[in-house]
Amino acid sequence: MHDQPTEHEDRLTVAGLLDESLMSGARVISGADKSNVELHWVLPLAEVLSRPDPLHGVAVYTRPEALLGAHSTLAALTARGATTLLVDGTMPAEFTDDELPPDLVVIETGFPVGFAALNRLLAERALSQEVHVMRYSTHVHASLAGLFHRGAGMQMLIREVSNLARNPALALDARGNVVAYNGLAAGTVATLNEVIAPILAEDLPAAKRTAGHDTRIERLDGPGGAWTMIASAIRLGKAFEGWVLVLVPGPEPGSHDLARHTVVTEQATAIIGSEMLRQHSVDEAEERARGDFVQALVHGSFSSVHDMRARAEYHEIEIDSRFGVFVAPGVQPRGVDNPAASMVRLARYAAGVAPDPLVRSYVTVIGDVLVVVRTLRGEDDAAMRTEMTRYAEAMAAELEKRRNAPVAVAYGRPAHGAGEVSDSYREARVALGIARRLGRTGATSYQQLRSFTVLADITDTEHSRALLAEIVAPLRSSPDLLETLVSYLEHGGNVNATARALNVHRNTMLAKLEKVSRVLGLDIRQPEHQFTAWLAIRLDMLSEVRAAVDRETTFR
Repeated sequence: MHDQPTEHEDRLTVAGLLDESLMSGARVISGADKSNVELHWVLPLAEVLSRPDPLHGVAVYTRPEALLGAHSTLAALTARGATTLLVDGTMPAEFTDDELPPDLVVIETGFPVGFAALNRLLAERALSQEVHVMRYSTHVHASLAGLFHRGAGMQMLIREVSNLARNPALALDARGNVVAYNGLAAGTVATLNEVIAPILAEDLPAAKRTAGHDTRIERLDGPGGAWTMIASAIRLGKAFEGWVLVLVPGPEPGSHDLARHTVVTEQATAIIGSEMLRQHSVDEAEERARGDFVQALVHGSFSSVHDMRARAEYHEIEIDSRFGVFVAPGVQPRGVDNPAASMVRLARYAAGVAPDPLVRSYVTVIGDVLVVVRTLRGEDDAAMRTEMTRYAEAMAAELEKRRNAPVAVAYGRPAHGAGEVSDSYREARVALGIARRLGRTGATSYQQLRSFTVLADITDTEHSRALLAEIVAPLRSSPDLLETLVSYLEHGGNVNATARALNVHRNTMLAKLEKVSRVLGLDIRQPEHQFTAWLAIRLDMLSEVRAAVDRETTFR
């Protein structure tokens, strides 16, 4: 049986004070219906009048003669929150029942007891209560810590919280998601959390904060009627990790029960938070290992098929599935504290779009690129390409929403089995490189860039290298000439349109084109020479993209 506070050990009330032997001759002359008011301390009237502090839970001690002609004093005490007046002797006759404040409990002693004796009595009771709370807190902490050190896990810990509180209990993560619960049906938990999440998302007013803890006591309307929520925030250092909650159904619990539940939730935060951190570490380690596997998969760097199959089985990846590979730039805005972790989170968000219970996604980050390898349900290439297009569009929309800027998402051909993933990834990376250089955003497939991809097989030939040396290399020494030529070709050889795009005068544009022609030894205004230059620039761009992908594979 758990060591829990009992009613007679609770804080001292007016009724409890009258039961003390010291008060054997005392009687209540006003406010007898408020005998359950708690008393935390006793202060003399002279000290109370000299300071403006609130008097909630304070019993004010006075000698009878100090009240003579002080009718307004009692009203002032009540306004400051005082609920009890202890008259050490007989109340002056000038105070009739009608003149006493209705919210003030007035007690007169049968014989003088003295302030020191009353002060010692309340101090001993307050100290006894604090000791009992500390003892119960230690019991709760030891019970949970024992489970934690035995590796019981989150579900067992929250079950123990529920047992200690004798009521349902929940653990929420920092996003308000339920990570464990006990004492409630799954449907009830989901319904209650819809009510709880908005409440916990609001800042707690300073007046409701407890010293050293962010604990909230709120009334809820949920399944079956009214509930009372006791929620304590999990804070480890400066990091907020979530909440521990006890939910009490039915009638409102008394102050004794609320105090007991508060002890349980506040003591549980450190243990539940430690288990959350431990689980985060395990999840991160597994995610890193899975990310390493995905990188090996997209680079085709397994030592053998047996090695690939063994590692895939460990990560529960079916290598005979059909896969789509999707890539997107993952550069974060300036000022992000941990760009690497932020990119991993971005990759997780990307993998989570367009959820399907029959589809699994695997993510990693390579350099500044997010990579998602996703299983496909389509039976033929046409169906798979349609599926990939839809997912790429959804991924681009999600990343644009999270980055507040348009994003390019590129993908290659469907991979029939894990052995073809590296080829699909290479196509996706080439498509992304071209899309970024062309300023394209949204979903872009390797097949859509046919004007580039048909040249892929000739980029590394002697003829292509000779063409680049004749057309592109001479212009690199003067970047503005290369920019002029590219813009001129993009505008279909229209001098006026190119001049406007480059923000130069038409005559300046003509002079630059003349210079380009002299450097190349070709009249660039002739259609045949424009095609030659266009082909060289396309080959150069494709060569740079493929070289970047090759460097990644070499130095990964």
